[in-house]
This record gives sequence, structure tokens and C-alpha cells, in this order.
Amino acid sequence: MTRPILIAGLAALTLGLGACASKPKQLPPEPGATTTTQTTPQTTQPTGPVPGSQADFVASVISDTVNFDTDRYNIDASDQGILQSQASWLARYPAKAITIEGHCDERGTRDYNIALGERRANAAKNYLVSLGVDPSRITVVSYGKERPLALGSDEDSWARNRRAVTVTVN
Repeated sequence: MTRPILIAGLAALTLGLGACASKPKQLPPEPGATTTTQTTPQTTQPTGPVPGSQADFVASVISDTVNFDTDRYNIDASDQGILQSQASWLARYPAKAITIEGHCDERGTRDYNIALGERRANAAKNYLVSLGVDPSRITVVSYGKERPLALGSDEDSWARNRRAVTVTVN
């Protein structure tokens, strides 16, 4: 019976001494010795959005959104500036296509707002076409009042929801 205790004691002592063993220390270089360090050249990642992406579009244009007055779909002077900046971006990326989404506020029937949203999207499309953008690059879709940007039943929310939004496709 003492033999298993003796073996267990020796095993514990061996493990204990092994844990106390010190690691070999690395000595500093000899005085006067030259050391060379090899550095890996840093590759710089491009900052900002990928050219031609939706993020690039949003960063490059005045706005991706044209807002409208109540029951209106006309393009006013501020809208013209926004759409001119969009046309310039599209001229830089002739292979890019866009979708213009027409939106309305919550007032009015669903059918009325779908039709009004389509007129808003088409008004933006027609202005871009008048600036030289190929109409085959532009599709329109109306969401009516189904995708509000601002939730609320007040003039500020309604004004933010009456819009046409340009989204890049490919």
C-alpha cells in the first residue's frame, strides 16, 4: 500500500519541479553587431467608397432624393440641381443603370398614391433623359405610401415622404 503512495509522491514532485524550470533567456546582441530588420511594405487600402457603387453615388451627388410638394410631381430649380449632379455621375459610369423609386405620404388612397409615386419617378427620369442619360438605363417603380421614410402624421413627416429616390442597380 505504501508503494502507490510513494509513486504518487514522486510524480507530484517531478511535476512540481518541471513547472519551476525556467525558460532560457535570450541575450541582447553583441555590442557593435548590426542587426537588420526586414519590414513588409504597407499596402494602402483605398479610403472611401468603391468607385461606381451606390455609396460612391450618394457621396458624389448633391442628393439621391428629390422632394415634392403635396399632390405635385413637378421638378423645381433645387430638384434640377440634384438631378444634374446625378446625370454627371451617370456620365462618368456609362455602364451603370438606376431605378428611380417614387414615394408619397400617408394621405390619400393606395391607388392614388401608387399613381402619384409613378408620376414623381417618371418626372425625375424624364429630366435625367433631357440631360442626356439614356432612358434604357433608367427604370421606375412606385411604392406609393408603402415605404415611408419618416413615421408620423405631421407636415414634417409628410414632406420627407413625398420623394423620388435614385438607386444604382449594377
